[in-house]
Formats: sequence, structure tokens, C-alpha cells
Amino acid sequence: MEKPEYHILVCNSFRAKGDPKGVCNKKAADLMPYLDEEILDRGLDALVTSTGCLKQCEDGPVMVVYPQGYWYGKVESEEIVDEILDALEDGEPCEKYLLT
Repeated sequence: MEKPEYHILVCNSFRAKGDPKGVCNKKAADLMPYLDEEILDRGLDALVTSTGCLKQCEDGPVMVVYPQGYWYGKVESEEIVDEILDALEDGEPCEKYLLT
């Protein structure tokens, strides 16, 4: 398998004991299929991975794009996912949701 151009990590709030908790788990489960579908529709060379807790609960749901290192917070809707992917296609961060 070739290394993808982008690796998108989506916090799913799994803690050390394996219990899903927090806002990321509640919302990410709904957004993951949409994110996968959009990546395919747009022809992006990206791999999406669900992660354990990224320790940014106050800004959840959280999504990280590598290798750029963009951390996005409050990724709560399909519209926000679209804005982030639009910016990614343009080769820039989506400043509106970027965590600093």
C-alpha cells in the first residue's frame, strides 16, 4: 500500500479503559461515513482513521490532518467537514475551525 497524501485522524474519545465518552464519540460516529464518502467523491488521496481521545474535549469533535498538522475543533456537521475539505483541496488550512 502506498502512503496516502493525507492522513485524517478523527477523535472518537476512547479512553485508556476502552470506554467511549465525550462529545467526540457522540458526533464523530455520525460524521465518519460522510467524511469517507466526501473523500471518495472528491478523489482525495486520503486515509481516515478513528482515534482514541486526543485530549481536546473542550473543542470536540476534533479532526487532525497530516502531514500538514492541522488540528480542527468543533467539527460538528457535514457543512464543517465540507469547508475543511474545500480548504484542503485549495492547499490551505480552514482558519475558521483551526485550533491554535
